[in-house]
Amino acid sequence: MNKLLGLAVAAAVQMTSTAALADRANQLSDERVRQAIAYAIDMDTIVETLFEGKAIAADSMIPNGGFKADGLNAYDYDPERARALLAEAGWDDSQVLDVVYYYGDQLTADLMVAMQAYLGDVGIKMTYRKLEGDVGGQLGKLADGDTSGVNWDMAYGAKAALALQEYYNGYRSGISSYAPGDADRDVLIDRINATADVEEQRAAFMDFERFENTKLSDIPLYYQQLFIYESNRLDRNGGQYGNDQFNYDWNIVNWTAEPNDDGKKVLYTNTAPSQFFEHPWLNPGLNAFSKLSLDHLLTADGSLAPSGGQLAESYSVSSDGMTVTFDMKDDLTWHDGAALTAEDVAWSIETAKTVPGINAVFTSTFDAIENVSVEGDVITLSMSKLDPNVLLTFSQFAPLPKHLLDGVNPAEFQQHPFWQNPVGSGPFAIAEVQMNDFVRFVPFDGYHGGTAKVEEIVAFPSGENDANVITNASAGRLDFGFTKSVADVQSLEEMEHMRVIPADIPYTRSLRINAYPKVSK
Repeated sequence: MNKLLGLAVAAAVQMTSTAALADRANQLSDERVRQAIAYAIDMDTIVETLFEGKAIAADSMIPNGGFKADGLNAYDYDPERARALLAEAGWDDSQVLDVVYYYGDQLTADLMVAMQAYLGDVGIKMTYRKLEGDVGGQLGKLADGDTSGVNWDMAYGAKAALALQEYYNGYRSGISSYAPGDADRDVLIDRINATADVEEQRAAFMDFERFENTKLSDIPLYYQQLFIYESNRLDRNGGQYGNDQFNYDWNIVNWTAEPNDDGKKVLYTNTAPSQFFEHPWLNPGLNAFSKLSLDHLLTADGSLAPSGGQLAESYSVSSDGMTVTFDMKDDLTWHDGAALTAEDVAWSIETAKTVPGINAVFTSTFDAIENVSVEGDVITLSMSKLDPNVLLTFSQFAPLPKHLLDGVNPAEFQQHPFWQNPVGSGPFAIAEVQMNDFVRFVPFDGYHGGTAKVEEIVAFPSGENDANVITNASAGRLDFGFTKSVADVQSLEEMEHMRVIPADIPYTRSLRINAYPKVSK
């Protein structure tokens, strides 16, 4: 059994039927059938065996953390209950669930085998096969009513529930084929969308997930975990670290490091780019560049809830959510010594709205921004509609230097030479870049939050399952980083000078139901 954990996988399930059943409604639209599927799959055993304990069985699409409701039904393994629900729903056992998956790793195939066995045990037939080509395009076509795509009724995939509005807005009646029309659900969605206040959103999210805990529009399977590794040379002094997809406050200026053999307080990591730096509006939290070298208007906590200002001294959202203001800190500078001003921020927002392929976290916010104005150090956003994720967006969106990028063709933004050795605003500046080899970061003496205590950070290139992780860690040249690989975790845990810490990330793996007719608006 392959022990790699956490590769992005997806699958779709097609319900086939006999000719006599061709005109019958898809039985997956019956919530009792969806509940039966949840009861039929023993996720606790799958987590402990297939994933070797390196995941968490899920009871909600909302991951563990501050937005998680209490008292949810975990749908603990109960095949008798599953059979009873199927009988109550009139399940026709001649029907077959045809599971389609992609990514050719053994872990995915093993998961398909396990699901097939569990569903078969309660009387649900299932087959599985690997889908080739443009999977997203094929599945999406059918959701829009184009039968030229793969015909599917359920999909295995992942959602970042707190970061993407599609998690809840995608369930609104008439939006898609995997969202059953339900007026009560629409009311709950409206509550989430009606405020940018974090606490009000939290309460609305909890009511929404309690509703979905019964309806199971998605059947949650497990929460993907990330594993932080760090050497005994590093002391984060209470600072957080570990989410590879989103930014939150690391408090990295207060990290300390024991001197190496050369007497320097150097830390090594494996999060550098191999060819070029991706611009942070595409992948806001994917590599060390955006974590170390770029600041944001706001900071966020580990649950991705906005927690304070960063480049902004203060901020506010009007009671109706239609006006957002940021008051910039005084005397901010870019790493090249140029002043970082409100004009840089305004230019960045306006430019980002024209750059193709920006991160989905930002799109709803930027679509809602009608006007950006600057008066002194104050930036005012006038919204055409309330955006509930506006504060989240600006804890992830990194302004860029206007004086170095103004006039760049938006379609050629990523190809600009700036990304070979970028200038940032964060606690560490880029001192040296050797593509395919390393990037060297040094403290920025002009940083508004004070000078970092670590003298240097050296980052090596890495990928999803980086073979250099174990090699570098064994050689004492890896002090912090993260992995989703069970094999890496096991090897790192055997090293006396390394420690491994599991961290929850906002990714929930689930079975998406595609059983409802799309309604034209």
